[in-house]
Amino acid sequence: MARVRKRRKAPTAPATPLAALLEKHLEDLAVRNYSEYTVKNRRVHIGFFLDWCNERGITEPVEVTRTVLESYQRHVFHYRKKNGEPLSFTGQHDRLVPLRVWFRWMARQHHILHNPASELELPRLGMRLPKAVLTAAEAEQVIEQTSLAVEQGDPLGLRDRAILETLYSTGMRRLELVNLKLWDLDLERATVTIRQGKGKKDRIIPLGDRAAAWVRKYLDESRPHLATEPDDQIVFLSNAGEPFSLDYLTEMVRGYVEVADLGKHGACHLFRHTMATLMLEGGADTRFIQAMLGHADLKTTQIYTHVAIRQLQEIHRATHPAKLKRDKQELLKTLEAEAQEEEEEPS
Repeated sequence: MARVRKRRKAPTAPATPLAALLEKHLEDLAVRNYSEYTVKNRRVHIGFFLDWCNERGITEPVEVTRTVLESYQRHVFHYRKKNGEPLSFTGQHDRLVPLRVWFRWMARQHHILHNPASELELPRLGMRLPKAVLTAAEAEQVIEQTSLAVEQGDPLGLRDRAILETLYSTGMRRLELVNLKLWDLDLERATVTIRQGKGKKDRIIPLGDRAAAWVRKYLDESRPHLATEPDDQIVFLSNAGEPFSLDYLTEMVRGYVEVADLGKHGACHLFRHTMATLMLEGGADTRFIQAMLGHADLKTTQIYTHVAIRQLQEIHRATHPAKLKRDKQELLKTLEAEAQEEEEEPS
C-alpha cells in the first residue's frame, strides 16, 4: 500500500520587520550547514520572543533595546507552563541564547547599528545530575514488558523490543535513532553508524551482540509487515509505515517505563543515562563513554562520574580509614580504653 504524502502549506509572508529578519537569519544558518533540528529550535525559541514583542507593539529591530531584552528575560523567569511550573534555568537559558546569537548576526549584517544583547547576562547554570538512572535489573525489567507481545507474534511488540535494546545498548539520542537507515547497520560486526549526529558529526559505535540479534529479528519478521512504498529505508517504522516522530517515540518508551512500575520516570534519555552510568560502574574509561555518547567535550561526559555511586561506595569501603575491621565488642573496648587514657593524662 502506497504512502500518502501530505502537502506542505505555502509559506506566509513575515508580518513584521523583526519576523522578516528571523527568516533571513534562519536561511543564513541553513546555508552555513546548520542542522535542520538547530534551525527548527531557533525558530521556536526566537518565535516566543516575537510573540512577546507583538503583544507590546514592538515590530522594528531598532525598537529592541537592552532594557527591552531585560524585560523579556524577567518575563521568561516568571513564565509558567501549563502545569503551573516555572521554566528551569536551562529552559530559560535555551530561550535567551538564540536571541544573543540573532542580534549579533543583525549587527554583523548591518541591520542594526549596535547589538543590544551583547551585555545581556544569562542565568547561571549549575551542574544537574540526571533525575533517574536505572539499575541493570530495572533496565531488564522495562525491556521485558515487551515479552508478551513478542511471544504472541505482534510485529509492533518485536519492533519495540528492538528499539529498547538499541537504546539500552548504545545510549544514542532519540533523534539519532529515528534517523537510522538500513545501511547504517552492520549486524555482522554488531556496529551502527550515527550519521549527522549532534554537531553534524558522524560516529561508529558498538551495537552489542544482543541488541544486534533483536534488530535482525525485527528486520526479518516485523519490518516487512510495516514498510510501505516508497520505502525510505528507515530502520524503525511506525504502525503506519512512516518514520517515528520524536514525541511518538518518547511516549512509546515512557509507556514501558511506567508499566514496569519502578517508581522512576523517563523515556529515551533515561536509557542514555543508564547506559553511561552502568558502563562507568563496570570500569569503562570516560573517554570511551564520550565516544559512545557523541560528546564533543569530555566535561559533558564526566557528569556520569557523579552518578556512578556504587563504584564510589566500593572504593570508599575499601580505602577509607574509618572502615570497620573489628567486631562491635572489640571496637567498644578500644573506645573505652581510649577514654580512660584521656582521663589519666595530666592536664
